[in-house]
Amino acid sequence: MTTVQDGLRDLTRYLGEDRGVASPESAVEHPAREARLLLAHAMSVPTERLTLLAYDTLDDDILEAARLFVRRRRRGEPASHIIGRRAFYGREFKVTKDVLDPRPETEILIETALRAPFQDVLDLGTGSGAILITLLAEAPHAVGTGTDISPIALRVASQNATAFDLQKRARFEMSDWFQAVGGSYDLIVSNPPYIAQHEMDDLQSEVRLYEPRIALTDEADGLTAYRKITTGAPDHLHLGGRLIVEIGPTQAQAVAAMMADAGFQDTDVIPDLDGRDRVVCGYWPGKDGETLP
Repeated sequence: MTTVQDGLRDLTRYLGEDRGVASPESAVEHPAREARLLLAHAMSVPTERLTLLAYDTLDDDILEAARLFVRRRRRGEPASHIIGRRAFYGREFKVTKDVLDPRPETEILIETALRAPFQDVLDLGTGSGAILITLLAEAPHAVGTGTDISPIALRVASQNATAFDLQKRARFEMSDWFQAVGGSYDLIVSNPPYIAQHEMDDLQSEVRLYEPRIALTDEADGLTAYRKITTGAPDHLHLGGRLIVEIGPTQAQAVAAMMADAGFQDTDVIPDLDGRDRVVCGYWPGKDGETLP
């Protein structure tokens, strides 16, 4: 007889084992946390229920499903892909191999955006829709548009909007940056592909091999998207509107200079919790002679 507690102990041990450089499998960084996540998924219960169920007997088929999940995890597949969801800003979002996983660092962009009110927001390269949906959930009177060049990503984003009952305030459109975007917004946000091509081999395998490459790199210097965003944003921002983008930790100076060259003012660089440059924000002062209506 295997109890939930016994199963969790064995799964944690397996996830944490260092199987050596000759093996394609390697230990994960947080074995106990991920074992709980994967076992709870196999049992179809919230992770917090595991403590209450510690001495219950695990059915053989559930235990085998959990073992399959941990084997997949040991081979490098992200736990979020195995369970099909990822936590972000206190909510659980559907994720697949076709969208970039939302990460805690991106919550700095959310916090920056929420420092000032907005009525309409544009999220360029929306992916799972996590950024747009979070902003709309936190700003209940706002509406927004998310764009992406991937129709599959747009379906995932739409499903996430429906899951949070935001389908009436969020719309999603296929667009290559500003190509199909019309109208103006109070706020434009983006977490574009910013990893340079020569940096890709240095990424963790679970990122490099399992997340969409098009969401990671521009296959160039990592700055291509910022050039397009900063030059196109002025035509789609209201007077006094903001442009906020996530960046790689070495890109702040270059991106801030692009915003300044495009006419943005009061450009600010915001670090993440580890002290690394993470977000660049600029204000649009309007074109010459433009005034508030």
